Formats: sequence, C-alpha cells, structure tokens
Amino acid sequence: MPAHYNRDEDDALIDEEGYRPNVGIILVNPEGKLFLGKRINQDAWQFPQGGIHPNETPQQALFRELKEEVGLNPADVRVLGRTRDWLRYDLPLQYVRHHNRPVCIGQKQIWFMVGLVGDESNIRLDQHHHPEFESYRWVDYWVPVQEVVEFKRSVYQQALTELEEAMKRLWLRHAP
Repeated sequence: MPAHYNRDEDDALIDEEGYRPNVGIILVNPEGKLFLGKRINQDAWQFPQGGIHPNETPQQALFRELKEEVGLNPADVRVLGRTRDWLRYDLPLQYVRHHNRPVCIGQKQIWFMVGLVGDESNIRLDQHHHPEFESYRWVDYWVPVQEVVEFKRSVYQQALTELEEAMKRLWLRHAP
C-alpha cells in the first residue's frame, strides 16, 4: 500500500466488490514523454496514483494527488483526457488484508492524462508529509507497461491504449 495509505479514511470507500476507488495520473511533458516515479526505498517505478476521499470527485482527487505526489498545481497542467470507465486490478494475495473489514481485493481507477504546461522545476516530490517518490524520469510512451509491478501491467496497458489518441490529438500538436 502507498506510504500515505490511511485505513480508516480509505476503507470506508471500498465498494461492495472489494475495490478501492482510485485515480491514476499520466503526466506528459511537451516532448511527449511520460513521468515515471521511483517509489521511496524500493526498486519500483509507477505513475502517480491515489485513493478518492469521501465526497471527492475523481477530478478533485486528481489535483490533490498531483499536488501531494508531484508538487504540481492545477495551473501547471492541462487535462487532456480521462478513461471512460473504471479500470480494475486485483492485488496479489499476499497484499490482501483478510482480517480488515471490508476486505480490499484491489483498486478501481479512473485514469487522467495531463500535459505539463508549467515549468518542470515546479515538480517537487517532497510536498506531502509521506512522500511517494524519491526520483523520477521521463520515458517513452509504452515503457511504463514494462516497468511497473506485474500486477498493474494490464491496467497500465488499458489506460495508455485508451488515452493514446488524446495525447496525439490534443497534446503533441498543441504542446506549449
């Protein structure tokens, strides 16, 4: 679970099927490269993501998580697109906390693609009291599918496939 995981806050939102609502964020720079963060004290790379709080919309969660994990404000990005529906992944059995109620078996995510319009120097990985990432790099479009932990690969493939056209149509032709 993420370092800033708060069981009391997040478990209240686990749905009847056992999935925790979450947002995933694909941050694109003007050259069409994607932000990939290295999780603190792990040899693991991923996109920013995080749970949706009670009474919070997915877009509100997007901007909160973007600020917490990457240090960017809404004015630093332009929303290029979002997935039409929830994309789900199951947690490996060793990560499922069977003694917790309700039991969380995975996450359901709305994915957003955002283009970086602010200066890259605005990226700050230390904005939250429990930072998620210790470093980041910009990678080619399909690299994250191979870099992310295995149980998330399918959802990364789905999100990137669904949002690829938005990036090509809305970003690469009109990047700042």
